Amino acid sequence: MSEQNNLIGKPWKKPPFVQRAWLRWALLLGFAAYLVAAFMTIEVNWLRVYEGLDRGKQFVLAFTSPDFTSRSGDIWEGMIESIIMTVASSVVGIAISIPIALGAARNIAPLPIYLICRSIIAVSRALQEIIVAILLVAIFGFGPLAGFLTLSFATIGFLSKLLAEDIESMDRVQAEAIKASGAKWTQWINYGVQPQVMPRLIGLSIYRVDINFRESAILGLVGAGGIGATLNTAFDRYEYDTAAAILLIIILIVMALEYISGIIRERVQ
Repeated sequence: MSEQNNLIGKPWKKPPFVQRAWLRWALLLGFAAYLVAAFMTIEVNWLRVYEGLDRGKQFVLAFTSPDFTSRSGDIWEGMIESIIMTVASSVVGIAISIPIALGAARNIAPLPIYLICRSIIAVSRALQEIIVAILLVAIFGFGPLAGFLTLSFATIGFLSKLLAEDIESMDRVQAEAIKASGAKWTQWINYGVQPQVMPRLIGLSIYRVDINFRESAILGLVGAGGIGATLNTAFDRYEYDTAAAILLIIILIVMALEYISGIIRERVQ
């Protein structure tokens, strides 16, 4: 009887699953209300949207009959320029990223060098490629030089951060065994650190080459060289068949790079 009296005197609480259900519905309703409010603030010109549907249809249909011949010279020149930019920026960016990654790994670098290298990585990752390209185009003018410097700068921030994190999470037993044998710092890096991070470095480098090629097509839109300039010109002239041909070439090259990178990663591992 005493236990029943205690139960009667206590206030009834909702089960936890009921409380979670109310919270879930409240979040969904709040998110829906936010989307409606955000949509109401957007000024949409429905007449322009209607007119653009016809151009969009023409662009989609252009993929059924792409034109590779009318501007083959410009397409070939822009594609070669993008490939050169990609390879050169990847090589330079990777070469600079390796020492910065070593300095940005807290388990092998002293604090002052660690802070300097981490600051370089933070600056590189904070600035988007388009912003950097616009700035470098204003400094060096139109052409592939601005695109090369932009992609190299972006590669440093991308590769250094991921490689530094991989170095920090490596197996310390192997590295400490090399150091205990009396090896110098360079020998310790070559035999204790490099074997553990080399597969990751190769995989990230190939992935960055893929990214740099796709970014080179975008940077051309702001005058930083590459196939993007030819693509932008084709869109400005409503040459959708030529634009479709350029996009198909880009897709094929990216697929080829993906296939090659898969083969290389399998052999490395």
